[in-house]
Amino acid sequence: MKAIANVEFLPQRLEPPGSVRILIVDDEERIRAAYRQLLAADGRCIEECGTGIEALRRLESRDVDIVILDLNLPDIDGLEIMEWMVHKHVPTAVIVFSGDESIDSAIRALRHGAFEFIRKNGNPQELIDTVDRVERRRRIEREHALMTVQLEHSERLHRFLVEQSPDIIYTLDRNGCFIFVNSRVEALLGYLPDELLGKHYSLIVHPDDLEHARFAFNERRIGDRASTNVEIRLETKTQGVRHFENRTIVTILSSQGLYAANEGPATQHFIGTSGVARDITDRKKAEETIAFQAFHDLLTGLPNRILFKDRLGIALRQAKRNGKRLAVMFIDIDRFKLVNDTYGHHEGDELLKGFAERTRACLRSGDTLARQGGDEFTVLLPDLSSGDDAATIAAKMLGELKQPFRIAGLDFYTTASVGISLFPDDGDSPEILLRNADIAMYQIKGRGKNGYLQFHPEMNNGHSMRITLESDLRLALESGDQFELYYQPQINHRQGLTVGMEALVRWHHPRHGLLAPDAFVPLAEETGMIVDLGDWVLQRALSQLAEWRGKGFTGLQLAINLSPKEFDRAGLPERLLQLIDSHALPADAIDIEITENLLMKDAEKNIDMVRQLRNGGLRVSIDDFGTRYSSLNYLRRFPINSIKIDQSFVRDLNPHHDSSNAIIHAIACIARSFGLRVLAEGVETEAQRQMLSGMACDDMQGFLFSRPLPAAEFEAFLTTSAFPCRPHSPV
Repeated sequence: MKAIANVEFLPQRLEPPGSVRILIVDDEERIRAAYRQLLAADGRCIEECGTGIEALRRLESRDVDIVILDLNLPDIDGLEIMEWMVHKHVPTAVIVFSGDESIDSAIRALRHGAFEFIRKNGNPQELIDTVDRVERRRRIEREHALMTVQLEHSERLHRFLVEQSPDIIYTLDRNGCFIFVNSRVEALLGYLPDELLGKHYSLIVHPDDLEHARFAFNERRIGDRASTNVEIRLETKTQGVRHFENRTIVTILSSQGLYAANEGPATQHFIGTSGVARDITDRKKAEETIAFQAFHDLLTGLPNRILFKDRLGIALRQAKRNGKRLAVMFIDIDRFKLVNDTYGHHEGDELLKGFAERTRACLRSGDTLARQGGDEFTVLLPDLSSGDDAATIAAKMLGELKQPFRIAGLDFYTTASVGISLFPDDGDSPEILLRNADIAMYQIKGRGKNGYLQFHPEMNNGHSMRITLESDLRLALESGDQFELYYQPQINHRQGLTVGMEALVRWHHPRHGLLAPDAFVPLAEETGMIVDLGDWVLQRALSQLAEWRGKGFTGLQLAINLSPKEFDRAGLPERLLQLIDSHALPADAIDIEITENLLMKDAEKNIDMVRQLRNGGLRVSIDDFGTRYSSLNYLRRFPINSIKIDQSFVRDLNPHHDSSNAIIHAIACIARSFGLRVLAEGVETEAQRQMLSGMACDDMQGFLFSRPLPAAEFEAFLTTSAFPCRPHSPV
């Protein structure tokens, strides 16, 4: 039996609280600089280093209050540094920040003693708040240390330390009844110490954890194996359960009264247990939160693709073992991108949450709805009697979507495309079932959306077609001879003149014939080929405009759509102006059309680029204007010339309902106050033209005047139609 060494409480020199020393450890200099600036404040001394070796050298001085530690260092792992700190008893508080999204890294950091785990790319305010909390805790610890020194050599020292402990300190007799418990038990469990004295420990232990507690509280081991650590749940006096890390300590000194000696050490017998119960509820919650985030979508609370695939794998194994059928659905919200771009990401997020809630209500308790990402969802339907069961559920989902979603005071109507694959009919692995359900979903989209369809092997041909179309588009861009520009006139009806035209690309596909932009422009956007396609359109349109001006059509303005991806390229204004100059064209003859979505994305950068275009003499218009509420805020910031009212508003014009034209009227009034030209798209009827004219909308574009025309037919339109071209008049 080992004897406990005598401990003397000698007075120590402790300096009063002063400046807080913070050490930032990260191998990226820009990160260190950003965090140093972010955390700068009076009373703080901030240092930094880029390697683990430097960090260890600095921490050896033991005068660092807080270390902000990256786990992924080039020489020493961050967890190893934390282990070294524990081994060396370095009291520095550790805040771990890392770009690693792994749940295991976060949990290991917390278990190694980290005060908190923060992701690098998270909200900067989270780091500020965390450092403030740690700073307050360090200040309290210093004050507590000073108080402890003042109480040294006092007969009240032991009692003070026990009663002020943040943990429950207890002693049990050999029967497991409390003979001592400190006052901390009241704050954590709601019991007064006197209420527990003489009571069995099972009173406060969760029933499911009694076996673990029995092992810990009835330890008979002594010496080097005299302590045990277990994790148990303690029940509060009122409703609720808290997680504890319970450390039981079997003391070996007879003077402690826990072991009684009869004749000698060999005859000592057990008389009780002493221990500490430490509250780790917050740590458990942190671990649970991190685990949830790793396997769930934070917006909707649904399982993510990782958890869905795991559940699908389990369900497949059960189905194979039991001879059951199951179904996988792949769901895509129709035209969701339009909703997101039109009304904003907040409204789009609310629509996603509402969609998830309605869809989940259509499922059984054992089914799984997951969000794959964006507007894509998947459903697992285990234990099906037949494939018709999946079709029934899909039809129910689509029926629920007929009712509008009420978001921000507006009614949102949406539909969905649902693809279905069945086990064992359409595949026997998670990958194949998901792929085939995805193929079926794209098939129903191609047939007009708003429906469901079960996978059939022949659909693979359509999937292959998309891959083939992508390859064909690359070849077409290399040759450049399969595309053609069509031009749709822009009419000033009050003057009766053609004032401009919009250039629209068509693709003469070798096998599929003439393809409209809807058939390949989204594919070009998705694959990044839109930049090369945009370059071709610019070159051809500018060349055609130069030819027409040479024939005397000098009053035409050319409208060209630019993809947002074009604005991600460096030197866009310079490249455009150089290209215009190479065709000997005046800059004000070119009207660059941008989308409202561009206004919301990296606004400051794009404002500067638009300003450069305007300074170079080009005109800039906002296409599809009015489809986002927030766009009005940008009119005064973006140096634009004109706006194009979206055709959806024009389509809804009704002379019998004043509310139908209120939006267009408001847009026209605002545009006039800013001195902007207004052009209405999608004008198809004489009634629409008259109503727009009454709202002072002079410039129009639509089938009422002309469909998009090839270059030769457009030239004929300029000379033979009721809307000739006017002479050039600079604006």
